[in-house]
Parts: sequence; C-alpha cells; structure tokens
Amino acid sequence: MVSVSRRSLLALGAALPVLGHLDWALASPTPTTSDKVLLNYNESPYGPSDAARAAMQRAIAMSGRYPYPHMYALAELFARQQGIAEENVAVFAGSMAALRYAVLAFTSQNRGLVMATPSYEVPRQAAESNKAPVHEVDLDTQHAHDVQAMLKADPQAGMLYLCNPNNPTGTLTPTEAIRQALVNKPKGSVLVVDEAYIDFCDAPSCVSWTNDHDDLLVLRTFSKIYGMAGARLGLAIGHPALLERLAVFGGDNVPAGASLLGATASLEEAQLVGQRKALNARLRDETIAWFKGRGFACTASQSNCFMIDVKQPAEQVVERLAAQNVLVGRVWQNWPQWVRVTVGNQQEMERFRQVFAAQLARA
Repeated sequence: MVSVSRRSLLALGAALPVLGHLDWALASPTPTTSDKVLLNYNESPYGPSDAARAAMQRAIAMSGRYPYPHMYALAELFARQQGIAEENVAVFAGSMAALRYAVLAFTSQNRGLVMATPSYEVPRQAAESNKAPVHEVDLDTQHAHDVQAMLKADPQAGMLYLCNPNNPTGTLTPTEAIRQALVNKPKGSVLVVDEAYIDFCDAPSCVSWTNDHDDLLVLRTFSKIYGMAGARLGLAIGHPALLERLAVFGGDNVPAGASLLGATASLEEAQLVGQRKALNARLRDETIAWFKGRGFACTASQSNCFMIDVKQPAEQVVERLAAQNVLVGRVWQNWPQWVRVTVGNQQEMERFRQVFAAQLARA
C-alpha cells in the first residue's frame, strides 16, 4: 500500500456532542456538553460504534510505537473486502488530504479542474491555490452531475471531480454516466470519484473499477456513516502509480493508531453500515416528507444531507435557526434560496422541524 497523511489543512473546529439519547444501542452515547443541534457539517450524531470506541481505547497503551502495522492491516482488510489489491489502497488522515493532493498532482496552470456546482468546494479551493483553471458545471435537472457538459467544459482538463452521492444535494449520478466520464474524459486526465457518502445509498461503488483503470481515483472516508469525523481517517483507492503522485505531497505520515484501530473495528462490524443506513434513511425521508407537505421543494437525497428551497434568502433562515441553537449548513452562491441540512438523530430532527415551523409562522 501507499501511505499518505496530512500535517494540517482546514481547522473546522472540534465537533460538539449532540442532544439526547441515541437511537440505537450500537451508536454509543456521547456526553452532552452543548444544547446546540448540529446539522451543519454532515457529521454523524452517533459517533464511533461501541467496538470502534473499545479499539480506540486499546490504542492508548500502544501509543509509544508508530502504528504502521495497524495502517497496513486496515489497508489489507479494506482491499480484501472490496476485492482489490492491497497496493491499490492508501491511508490518509482524512480523505480531504487525499483530495487536496489529487488536485495538486493532476492540475496545473495548463490543465484545469472540472467539477459540478453546487458540490464539495475543497477541490475548487485547492485548484485556485494551485493557479489551475476551474470549470464549474451546473447540476442537471435531476440534480445529478451533467457529465456530458462536464466532458465539454475543458478539453485540456487534468482532473474531473465527481462527488457521488453529491454534497450538498445528496443526489446520485447514474453509474453509467460515471462510466461515460471515465471513458470519454480528456486524454491524460484523471477522474476522481468522491464516495464519502456512498454507504448511505444503494448505488454500486466504483472502487472495483480501479482494478482495470489506471486513471481513476476513488476516495472513501470514516467521517460519515462510521461516525469518526474527529478521528480523521480516509482512504484513496487507485493504481499504485497514481497513488505515488499523491504521496509526494504528504510524505509518509501515518495516521493516529487510535484512528486506525477504530476504523478497522468499524469495517469488521458486519451489521453496522446497514443499520445506520436504514436509520438515516428513515429520519431523512420523514423530514423531507414533512417539508414537502408544507410546500417546500427538497433534493432527492440518498445521503445524510439534503437541500431545502426555503423560498427566501437562505442566509436569513440560517441565521434565524442559529439564534434558536439549531445550526444548519451553508448556502451556495448559485442556489441562494436553498440550504443544506444534515440528518441528525430523532430528537434533533424533531427539534429542527419545530424551530423551522416556528420561524415560518413569524415570517
């Protein structure tokens, strides 16, 4: 495997614990130190599973040694579960690091970045810092990536970025469209598929495609369904030569042993993803139905976030909710009346609806 880690990228702040008891026993409770409802960073309200927490505790006694064996074990386990070669897996302290390194490696002043809008903004920010051209393409009418338009956006592109399901909309791009992007992208470019949210949906992963394509990079994270955003751990999957192009930016900094052992324990829990996926879907869909029943359009999310057309400047809605200690996501410039909402636990979503309804009544 190829190991890459980051020193320091974005400091988004420590994730605060959330309200109330948690929905399932497997989602271990965290101490409540805030009365804020945090639906703004697409974090999990449940945190690491019990098994992951126990593994992370065990790592404390091992902290006097560099955890390379645990990093190799994590890569081997993921590769075996996915049916790919271990050498196709690189471990990072968060998939954001891998994404930034990919932009630095695959773009330049002459080879731009093509991505959707609205979408995850980190690749655009990295490209701008790299003085690479950025071509943002509107989502299509179904809020999926408009792959045909993306393929036409820059014939000299060095990197195409697809987040699937997309952040912030939670919507899916059809697998065949992604395959068309891989086959028809500009010569010499790399397709980067960010699967941070793939475990929340039924769509097939592109990870296995890396067995046959040396110009495809797939990103995974433990920050979302596994509830380990604060532990900072992600994976990049691709041909070894592709991963080496990322490694030059990150050196050989191994992630923390506690993060590695927690991630390994999470992958070993056969029921964890299915259970959390079902719970997230229920809470998401009932919240979307509540909004639609009141005349608000929502994106057809298959993720742990969705967007609502609030029919007024969304920044004002965000501010009014925040004044009631309900924090929701940011607003994208080209969707000024839409706001992103993370799916929290049962109590959080009930509180969100209650506060939103009260603010609506006062508007």
